[in-house]
Amino acid sequence: MESLIANFYRLLDRYSQFTQMRYLYDEINWDNRLILIRGPKGSGKTTMIMQHIQRMFPDKSKVLYCSVDHLWFASHSLLDLAQYAYTHDISHLFFDEIHKYRNWSQEIKNIYDSYPKLHVVITGSNALEITRQKYDLSRRCRVYTMQGLSFREYLKLEGVADLPVLSLEDIVTNHINLSVNITIAKNIKVLLYFERYIKEGYYPFYRDETTNYSDRLSQVIDTIIFNEIPAVSNLEFDSVYKVKPLLAILAQQNPYTLNISSLGKTLNASRNVLLKLLDLLDQAALIRRLYAESDGWAQINKPEKILFDNTNLMYALSPNAEIGTMRETFCASMLAKGHLIAMPQKGDLLVDKHLLFEVGGRTKGYKQIANIPDSYIVADGITMGIENKIPMWLFGFLY
Repeated sequence: MESLIANFYRLLDRYSQFTQMRYLYDEINWDNRLILIRGPKGSGKTTMIMQHIQRMFPDKSKVLYCSVDHLWFASHSLLDLAQYAYTHDISHLFFDEIHKYRNWSQEIKNIYDSYPKLHVVITGSNALEITRQKYDLSRRCRVYTMQGLSFREYLKLEGVADLPVLSLEDIVTNHINLSVNITIAKNIKVLLYFERYIKEGYYPFYRDETTNYSDRLSQVIDTIIFNEIPAVSNLEFDSVYKVKPLLAILAQQNPYTLNISSLGKTLNASRNVLLKLLDLLDQAALIRRLYAESDGWAQINKPEKILFDNTNLMYALSPNAEIGTMRETFCASMLAKGHLIAMPQKGDLLVDKHLLFEVGGRTKGYKQIANIPDSYIVADGITMGIENKIPMWLFGFLY
């Protein structure tokens, strides 16, 4: 136990240098007895927990943090630690990387039921494993999802500016004034920073100078494909090894409208295997499936369009990724927090069932969405818009 506690204090000191809070911090109700924070590895979950402990627990003897892959758990259980907390007047436990502990959901449920005064926060970066087991805790646990850095957070982390979150309504109705305030009044060269962010800025570990960002992101992708997917599925390894070629095809296509037959022939894979792979990749936050508006039961069959979860993943898989796919991927990535996205009959993205966006470059025109109410052009490569033409980078301020 001494080694577990000593490791906690070492980590607490190490993370004391991080002062910027992620967007999710203020959205969490930290008074809940059981909290699950999920999100991709490197998104800042551990940092946020340490910041919370530093901020809210002046008496550190009342709290204990541990990563469940610590050697202590080779001969002890989560329940053992809960019992220790109960007998030593510890009120809050933080379990990091919970997916690395076998049968974690059952033991966490037992802790919740057996120790009613104990508050527990758990985090996990294996989205597939977390999704599979979190249903056992659904009545007890409040679940939060941590996304990668927004463009707004990236500007703050770079020391450029600390700017407020904008609502989608603000952006579509007042984008000209908002753009003027950011680019002219505050003299921010947004396009320069946006170009960097698109390739290396979504995951906070881009600032780690000890490792190559692209290499580390490739390692994250390989871990998901070759470790996490086989662990939660009954797919044969031959099918699993089709994932990387599949992702490469998606990255190099202009926003990929799904053709299962054509894709199956290219990869020599059956329809069922392809749909299963796409489902797993979506759950693992590598891709994002878009279904047609008003599809109803058609969603059971197949999605209409495939995008990546974020643009950094695209460029890690293919340095020559298709720019059209990049643009739609960015918009969907930012809009996914708090908004419903579908593939419309006309245009590129239908948001919240009534806002229609056509996504393109600076010269993009209104032809595809002419005379459609609540329709807008989202244009890359422009600092400020005009009328219903909105700068793409402004969507990076949605959280």
